Amino acid sequence: MAAELTAGGHSPDGPLDGQGDFFLCDIFGAIPKNDLASMEHPLFSLGTRPDRRILNYQHNGAEITVTPSVKGLATIHDKDILIFCISQLMAALNAGRQVSRTLHLKAHDLLLATNRETSGDAYRRLREAFERLAGTRITTNIVTGGQEVTTGFGLIEKWEIVRKARGGKMVNVAVTLSDWLYRAVLSKSVLTLSRDYFRLRKPLERRIYELARKHCGRQNSWQVSVETLLKKSGSASPRRVFRKMIRDMIEAQPLPDYALEELEGDLIRFSQKGAVTEAVLNAPSLKPQTLEQARALIPGADAYALEAEWRAMWLRSGAPRLRVPDAAFLGWVRKRAAQ
Repeated sequence: MAAELTAGGHSPDGPLDGQGDFFLCDIFGAIPKNDLASMEHPLFSLGTRPDRRILNYQHNGAEITVTPSVKGLATIHDKDILIFCISQLMAALNAGRQVSRTLHLKAHDLLLATNRETSGDAYRRLREAFERLAGTRITTNIVTGGQEVTTGFGLIEKWEIVRKARGGKMVNVAVTLSDWLYRAVLSKSVLTLSRDYFRLRKPLERRIYELARKHCGRQNSWQVSVETLLKKSGSASPRRVFRKMIRDMIEAQPLPDYALEELEGDLIRFSQKGAVTEAVLNAPSLKPQTLEQARALIPGADAYALEAEWRAMWLRSGAPRLRVPDAAFLGWVRKRAAQ
């Protein structure tokens, strides 16, 4: 997991910050993208009121601490800003355009793209979201070359309102992403989201969708214990309350792409909704021991995140037929470990 948090720590081929002063967000209809690390780890508050708790999360040897500012922790709705920026950068990279970690965007475009109102109050809430994103700090341990290094960073480095309309409404905004997040984008450690993600209004629904999207990925289904799901979600609710909320979601089935069901043994299963494309049906499957070997090659890494990234790379390359999928996957992991 620590390795996943530093998914952008490598030096991928592609434009680096400094080749341009800023990147203009002008790609309309960019496909929503989210970074793998924040989909896996509970970095955002699910509260609707100012949350000033210090969050601590430990899993597979990785330790993560999320510290709020006086404004409180960044919320999962604040994350819309990061998703918008990531989506714009990925669309530009795929088009061969030059990018930078400082992005210039129109506040109105961001609000429309993330299914928000464009009222004066919406612009006020947007400014508050920028303040929480800039103030929230992440601290995590990184294992590199047998040494553990602890590092801290913000979700965004800075932001500023470039110009206001006559009525005081923000028009243009400049956002500088953290080096961690920007390099994660350059290394394409991202996954596509359903556009209906922005229609999910309840914080827990958004978080559960993120986990389903990352862990289920291209598989037909993924099952997890309620206890593990509670831990991964970052919910502050007691287990019995959390279980009730999940059961309410099972009844309502609000998630795009995925259906939920409760199994015996306090387990929850996520399954793909609707038709599955031929490419997904023919997607290579990996043995459980292969994922264990991947963890040994990159200690502390989330093998499921590696698998999801590898599958995405496989699809981008045209979904070629693989004679030995497990060997192909481990070969790719070894290259990642050597970078």
